[in-house]
Amino acid sequence: MSWTADDVPDQDGRTIAITGANSGIGLEATRELARNGATVIMACRSVERGEDAADDVREDVPDADLRVEECDLGDLESVRSFAAGLEDEAIDVLINNAGVMAIPRSETADGFETQFGVNHLGHFALTGLVLENLATDGEEPARVVTVSSGAHESGEIDFDDLQGEESYDKWSTYAQSKLANVLFAYELERRFLTADMNAQSMAVHPGYANTQLQYRGPEQSGSRLRMAAMKLMNTVVAQSAEMGALPTLYAATAPDAEGGAYYGPGGFQNMRGTPERQASSDRSYDEETARRLWAVSEDLTGVTYDLPKPKEEVPA
Repeated sequence: MSWTADDVPDQDGRTIAITGANSGIGLEATRELARNGATVIMACRSVERGEDAADDVREDVPDADLRVEECDLGDLESVRSFAAGLEDEAIDVLINNAGVMAIPRSETADGFETQFGVNHLGHFALTGLVLENLATDGEEPARVVTVSSGAHESGEIDFDDLQGEESYDKWSTYAQSKLANVLFAYELERRFLTADMNAQSMAVHPGYANTQLQYRGPEQSGSRLRMAAMKLMNTVVAQSAEMGALPTLYAATAPDAEGGAYYGPGGFQNMRGTPERQASSDRSYDEETARRLWAVSEDLTGVTYDLPKPKEEVPA
């Protein structure tokens, strides 16, 4: 298919919360959602950067209905505060978008390795805490869209060293966190189906998009060589952030988007192009690993879901 931002349907009356909305794919998704009438809650680690991003969107969409809220996925107290601030506000779509990539080892406020803590555990906790806010009583199912990466294909969940305390490789750890994103998205869909809940969960990946995400690792490690290489790759190989946002927009808004699906660019090596449904890695469909990861994530975050365990007959 050749689905573009022009195909985003009318979002008037819908409320969409998106993490990491102040830059890159999150910002471009926010722009198009607002352009099509959605109320967008921009969940950002920095309120100041979020407000700057909101002003940027309003330059293109003067009547954009935006609200910036603090939500630091590296701090579970901040995640809980964000969720509590929603009170009983209905959320039609939750987009778990924010993330970090290939950074030197560090820890979140709660002592988790940062890539696993932010990319997976923060979003796991956030989704569980806003579960009651999902608008499941409407004609359209509520949606939870979790942004992964093609890097998940090389990922493995190392339950013996989830936090990279014994051995840490920035790229392997990133791949693990992105595999966790897909495992979570599929397991959440299975639990939605088992509960007969009017909600869908799907995973997406942006391909190779030109965003600030690629620069954080070189910046934090102080590597000028890696920084130069990333700038070259972003210039020569990457597609725009606007194109990278299309799988997210498709999963969040397209009437024919399906729960339990994985969407990404359908062009060269799935790194660029318009979105299509794809197969994720074999490991991502391992239900035993998904359920073990779910249990571990509940223990680590202290967030439990009011959803039943999947029945055996519920397919991946």
